[in-house]
Amino acid sequence: MNERLFGLTTTKAPFIENAQKDGQIFIHQPYELYSRDNQEAWRKLYALLLPKWKKFANSKFLQGIASLCLKPERIPTLDEVNQFLEPLTGFQAKAVSGYVPTYLFFDSLKRREFPTTITIRDSQTLHYLPEPDIFHDIAGHVPMHTDQTFADILVKFGALAEMATKRHSSVAKTRSNIQALARFFWFTIEFGLMRENGAITVYGSGLLSSANEIEHAVLSEEVQRFPFQLEWAINQSFEIDRMQPLLFVVDSFSHLYEEVERLEEWLLTGKLDHVSEGSPTIQDVDLQLFLNRGKI
Repeated sequence: MNERLFGLTTTKAPFIENAQKDGQIFIHQPYELYSRDNQEAWRKLYALLLPKWKKFANSKFLQGIASLCLKPERIPTLDEVNQFLEPLTGFQAKAVSGYVPTYLFFDSLKRREFPTTITIRDSQTLHYLPEPDIFHDIAGHVPMHTDQTFADILVKFGALAEMATKRHSSVAKTRSNIQALARFFWFTIEFGLMRENGAITVYGSGLLSSANEIEHAVLSEEVQRFPFQLEWAINQSFEIDRMQPLLFVVDSFSHLYEEVERLEEWLLTGKLDHVSEGSPTIQDVDLQLFLNRGKI
């Protein structure tokens, strides 16, 4: 199979398929494999999102975009990204072959490493994202990692996975703990809103990397926007393949850090042991890693 012909297009990348077959999670970024279509996808996405970022994104995100010196015309190398990112908060983007089990993902955050997808969506289907891609990760997530408070939130949150493994060996309670952590992450890091200078702004990467959803999240009458409430977030199911109908608003990143501290307290006192059933579905590999304290 010609790797250069397919490039590093999401779901169509032989390099990634081979890495996954070999059981490799953490890999390198073979930049020479990016095709013209891959680079065109980045250019189109950046041009599409930039005016929406200026209008709807959180100010810390906009500062992050500037700090990373991302180039609108081409996909960055992770080395270039880390050159600007690491001196600011100690974080690094680390290439992965695709899905990273929840425990390993959280453990990476604890070490200030962000698992980063290196494939990119097809340039003809920019609005459809079957799974995270490098635009979602680098242009959606990583600019926030340049802010010290936000970076500390990720580290604090990442440490909760290890705490969860030390509490008990109950399958049901462990599954509940993972669901609670995944829901918190979804409604904050992925789809979070913030009130800033009296206006609603976006800091969640799932919104920031979607040209359709970023504006919908802030302006649509179809979206319910509530002040963040931990008990609601950890018990609320979500669907990944639709416009989000329910979003939570925090007051600041200091406020979000306080909520992570409260999440930690609830984890340690058993308040996450019986959250409501529903999505996300917890995969067996995720459950076993938590039960086995991170050992595959």
